[in-house]
Amino acid sequence: MDDEEIGRIVIDAAIEVHRELGPGLFESVYEQVLAAELESRGLRVRRQQSVPIFYKGSMINDAFKADLIVESRVLLELKSVEKLVPLHKKQVLTYLRLGGFRLGYLLNFNVFLLKDGIERLVNGWKE
Repeated sequence: MDDEEIGRIVIDAAIEVHRELGPGLFESVYEQVLAAELESRGLRVRRQQSVPIFYKGSMINDAFKADLIVESRVLLELKSVEKLVPLHKKQVLTYLRLGGFRLGYLLNFNVFLLKDGIERLVNGWKE
C-alpha cells in the first residue's frame, strides 16, 4: 500500500468520523475515534507518538509528538479550532521534514463540512 492509498483511506475515515460525531468536540476525542476507525479498516496507527529529530549531530528523542502516524508513513495533525491559520500548515510541514515523512494531513474537525477542514501537505512541495 502506498502513501496515496493510505491518504485516501484516511480521508474517507475522517469524513465518516465527522459525519457521526459532528463538530465541537475536543481534539482528543477525534484522535481516539479516528484511530479506532483507521484500525477497523486494517491500518496500523500510533497515537501521540514521540518523534525523534537530529539537531547538529545529536538526537533529540522527544522533540514532538505526532497526533497520529498511520502505517509508519503518513502523519496526521488533528485540530478542533474555529479556523486554520498559516502557522498550522507550517507546523505540519516542519513535522514532516524533521520526522522524515513524505505525506501529512492537517484535519480540522470543527467545521460544518469536513472537506473544508482538510489540508494535504507533502514534504518538500512548495506552493
